[in-house]
Parts: sequence; C-alpha cells; structure tokens
Amino acid sequence: MRIEIVAGTWIELQQDAKGIREQVFIKEQNIAPSDEWDALDAVSTHFVLYQDQQALATARLLADNSIGRVAVLKAARGQNLGLALMQFVIDHAKQHGRLSVQLSSQVHAMAFYQRLGFMAEGAEYLDCNIPHIRMCLVF
Repeated sequence: MRIEIVAGTWIELQQDAKGIREQVFIKEQNIAPSDEWDALDAVSTHFVLYQDQQALATARLLADNSIGRVAVLKAARGQNLGLALMQFVIDHAKQHGRLSVQLSSQVHAMAFYQRLGFMAEGAEYLDCNIPHIRMCLVF
C-alpha cells in the first residue's frame, strides 16, 4: 500500500479534507457544522494523507503553531496513519522554523499525542461538549 501526504492550502485540499472532517466530526462525533467550519481554514496549511490515492486522514496547522482538525476515517484507524500524518505535520512545522506546536486534544486521544512527545498542560475543558486538554510539543 502506498501512502502519500500532501500539504497545501484550503483551496487545494478542501474537497478531500472536508469529506474526512464531515465524516469524523459532524457525523461520528455530532459536532455542529457551525462549530466545525471556521475562517481559520482559509489561512491554515492543510494536510491530507492518501493511501492508494484514497483520502483517509487530515489535519491543519495554523499560523500560531496550533495543530487542529486531526481526523482519520473510522475504517482506516488502527494502521498508524494518524501517527504518520502527525509526524509529517510536526516535521513540516520544524522545517518552517517553528519552535513548538500545540493542540487541543480530545481527552480520549491523549495517549496518541503523548506517543509523539506532546505533554498535557492545564486542566480539562469542554469544547463542543467533548472533554479536551491542551497539549504542547517543544522541539
């Protein structure tokens, strides 16, 4: 199986990224479309992971070094695709002179991000009625 990860603008990757995010966040996690779609998409770097030319995972990197909207289609989970995508995003951030990255992790996903070296910071909080925690990775 061939994996390719592409970085680009929202205009370039919207079609594939939007489909993944609709499946994971809106349909699976019942997040309201008005909470999912925001003006930050237009100014973020987006990433889509393709396996055999099929879009299976996505994430975005904001100018403030925040990684967000990390999603892997349900059928593709358990294959370390999320780890491959996140490592690509981290490497991209390093190559572009960023000194750290942070994210807002759903609490159930903390161990996933800890495998990549992220450390939890502060107390849990609710975002879209889902428990989250801030996590940071300093290079």
